[in-house]
Amino acid sequence: MKLLSTRFLFLIIFLGLSAGYSQDKTLISVKADQNAPTISRHIYGHFAEHLGRCIYGGFYVGEGSEIPNTMGVRNDVVDALKALKIPNLRWPGGCFADTYHWKDGIGPKEDRPSILNVWWGNVKEDNSFGTHEFLNMCELLGTEPYLSANVGSGTPQELADWIKYTNHPAGTSPMPDLREENGRKEPWRVKFWGIGNEAWGCGGHMTPEYYSNVYRRYATFTTDWNNNDKLYRIASGASSSDYNWTEVLMKNIPHHMLEAIALHHYSVIDWGNKGPATGFSEDQYFTIMERALMMEELIQKHVAIMDKYDKQKRVELFVDEWGGWYDTEPGTNPGFLYQQNTMRDAMIAGATLNIFNNHADRVTMANLAQAINVLQAVILTDEEKMLLTPTYHVMRMYSVHHDAKLIPVSFVSPQYILNDKAIPAVSVSASKAADGKVHFSLVNIDAHKTQNIEVNVADLNLKKVSGEILSSENLGDHNTFESPEKVKTTSFKDAKLKDGKLSLSIPPFSVVVLEGM
Repeated sequence: MKLLSTRFLFLIIFLGLSAGYSQDKTLISVKADQNAPTISRHIYGHFAEHLGRCIYGGFYVGEGSEIPNTMGVRNDVVDALKALKIPNLRWPGGCFADTYHWKDGIGPKEDRPSILNVWWGNVKEDNSFGTHEFLNMCELLGTEPYLSANVGSGTPQELADWIKYTNHPAGTSPMPDLREENGRKEPWRVKFWGIGNEAWGCGGHMTPEYYSNVYRRYATFTTDWNNNDKLYRIASGASSSDYNWTEVLMKNIPHHMLEAIALHHYSVIDWGNKGPATGFSEDQYFTIMERALMMEELIQKHVAIMDKYDKQKRVELFVDEWGGWYDTEPGTNPGFLYQQNTMRDAMIAGATLNIFNNHADRVTMANLAQAINVLQAVILTDEEKMLLTPTYHVMRMYSVHHDAKLIPVSFVSPQYILNDKAIPAVSVSASKAADGKVHFSLVNIDAHKTQNIEVNVADLNLKKVSGEILSSENLGDHNTFESPEKVKTTSFKDAKLKDGKLSLSIPPFSVVVLEGM
């Protein structure tokens, strides 16, 4: 038997002391705070790019399809996403946005020009799914659209026209008249507008100084028809830990021209070797979770820069691309980014959403990448078949936090240790809804150990508690079209409420949501 390294012994001693040298129970204290922020429902947003089978075959099958649909949009997808209460949907990209010219996607479909989707698989894009199809679909879903404008290859005039086309009343200018000619009299009232996407990369490989000036130019022309309805202009923000990007934008863009700044962060092992979506090792799981939990540090540091220039917190932070990224499934087009979704992805979703909830004072929107058949999707389809992924179930469980008041939590997490490295094993957030119900979302990231939790809820005056759990036998478990309900939620009855203490045990790699009244 090999002797433990000095470093590893020190780590054990340190972690033991920091948790009272007992990992039998994690003690969580909560206290309702009237000054706590509200958790915006928009944190639970989604993303739909013209990428692989996200739009075509995912959302949209066309009016003539034998798959049941409404205006060409799959009815099963509509029902599933309405059950999630998705608050917003970002479109058309992603990288695709900066090659997309919206006028190609309006008017009679037989007259719309086709283009080559050079970003994702070099496949033909026939523009049959355009502005009308997307915005009408958002109405069908009961969700708010978030449009990403073409800054990389477009013009300010193109963006200004798109705003007039979607938002201005009929008869006020040529663009609303054109909209009415194409079958829509009333405006859609689109509120969220991204000014470019990943300007540091596929959106133009710009420097932050250059992009700041480009943004100011475009933002100047993003005004609504009566200047009373506030548009959200969202700057193309940093990639992960590029703090200089945030610094330059916050310093160089006047804040009256800037409603929000974006942040993109993917949980990926290594961009050159992402590892498989299924059949992964525990070491690969640990590394992915390490990357996912990095979101806490990223938000803290980007927010610190924002606070430096904006102490009133007028500019919001939108994490409008996040999720796990692995190698594509064998035998599929690598440009389509189609990957399976396992209990590992449920851990990413649960822990990340808890981080967003706990930073609700600045993080007011986030968009999981992506909704259907791409990356960490909530839905997978195969012709007429459809399934819900573990990530879907987490998003549905967490919908109880939508527009609820954050309840701050404090605790020292036990550690999940592997190969001389450690990450927090427990992730928690809590909120109080308008109807008075209190909700706790708890994640046990550890691949082996059950976590015993005790929550001091004396200040919350709870009388009873119920719950729901997402768990499975194996970390790599996932749903398939042959077995679409292998991973699903069940009721959780092991939470005990006594003398102002809430006690429960959370199995390895599982997510629990409790409701107290």
